[in-house]
Amino acid sequence: MNPKTGNAPPGSGGGLVLVSTPIGNARDITLRALDVLREADVLAAEDTRALRRLLEIHGIPLGDRPCLAYHDHNGAKMRPKLLAALAEGRTVAYASEAGTPLVSDPGFDLVRAAQEAGHDVTAAPGVSAAVTALTLAGLPSDRFHFAGFLPNQKGARDRALDALAPVDATLILYESPRRVAATLAAAARRLGPERPATVARELTKRFEEVRRGTLGSLAEAYDGTTPKGEIVVLIGRGSSGNVNEEDVDRALKTALATMSVRDAADQVSSELGVSRRPVYQKAMQWKRDADDDN
Repeated sequence: MNPKTGNAPPGSGGGLVLVSTPIGNARDITLRALDVLREADVLAAEDTRALRRLLEIHGIPLGDRPCLAYHDHNGAKMRPKLLAALAEGRTVAYASEAGTPLVSDPGFDLVRAAQEAGHDVTAAPGVSAAVTALTLAGLPSDRFHFAGFLPNQKGARDRALDALAPVDATLILYESPRRVAATLAAAARRLGPERPATVARELTKRFEEVRRGTLGSLAEAYDGTTPKGEIVVLIGRGSSGNVNEEDVDRALKTALATMSVRDAADQVSSELGVSRRPVYQKAMQWKRDADDDN
């Protein structure tokens, strides 16, 4: 292995090197990552256009080296080619489109296949949007949970939020500009509007923006808008520890007098800032008990 780059030079066993790339500012790349990209026999990338631009910015010639696209849609077809290159003792560098490979990135299957085939796999670490956003969010960073992208469909998204509600950590989500308003509104309904949150946009770029508030206030701020750029949503821990079971029972009993189980659970979780899932489960149990008594 080359001590400077961490990858094996051509003819000495090769290996797969995961290369983290900048999430916005091209100067955020590491010196080691540049060495790997300069010396690798084969380059592979989620987006070859982005990698070629990066090489050009930093003055690294591609020469006659292969620069292969590897993404969700062609992984099954491309993996055998990359594994064949590794089997020939060549060094393959795989770069994400932006950030750290395997963090919301299609490289997982490639890494697993390379490891199962007995090839060396190492990483040239660097920037990650999730960690960068966490450092700027103003939310507790001693424990955090990365949940990636939530499902697109409303029902599946709501269920995913319900599952995240009891997690005792700062939540980190990736979201597209088109869906961020809907996601914030759903999170406010399922997790409680008073839960602290941050929206980080265009990190490390010219128009970087970090907006802090509560889920309720941020949902209102983004309602009807489609912001530009890459977005990270961070949600702080809930404060349900300040609400006791008697408070929940009292509010739920009042709500059920005039509402359906679903609507009552929505109102109580939003009103008290507690997780919706246990409230809904309690309401359903009360309904089943009442039906059995009748």
